[in-house]
Amino acid sequence: MIRELSHFDFDSILGVINDAAEAYRGVIPDDRWKEPYMSADELRKEIEDGVRFYGWVEGDALLGVTGIQSVKDTTLIRHSYVLTTHQRREIGGKLLNHLMSLAESPEILVGTWEDATWAIRFYEKHGFRLVSREEKDRLLRKYWNIPHRQIETSVVLRFKKENKPSLRQRGFLPWGINSPRSKGYST
Repeated sequence: MIRELSHFDFDSILGVINDAAEAYRGVIPDDRWKEPYMSADELRKEIEDGVRFYGWVEGDALLGVTGIQSVKDTTLIRHSYVLTTHQRREIGGKLLNHLMSLAESPEILVGTWEDATWAIRFYEKHGFRLVSREEKDRLLRKYWNIPHRQIETSVVLRFKKENKPSLRQRGFLPWGINSPRSKGYST
């Protein structure tokens, strides 16, 4: 089940992030790796800066987390992680799709490490496209607050929502849900 996380989930969020971030060890540049990958102070700062975390919860266990942050005129997907013991179960995809549905801007951006090819493939599978190196540098400087070295070693992927309203938004609902046919009308 997906739910918005609260301060009561802080330690669990931190645990999921640091467990899943082990995948970066030996992949990202050594000068970018640290232990823990994210400290409690860093997580606190992210939340203070407006990152809202959502999680995949089974029973009382938090298995995956993803953050969403509105910055200026766009939406950022932040800190998407699933416990290593629960990966490959579509938890990350379900969280990402949920957060994409919450985004109010027509553009959604995500940044990740250039060498994290599995993460890049994951986002591309969900409709995100890599931007050029020049555009990446511009976007990272505009929407993120990260060191220059991280800008050098990262990529940005963009998802653009369609500008046309969905059938549901235009009043066309599937049969059986508030439709003329469900009320006994004939067509």
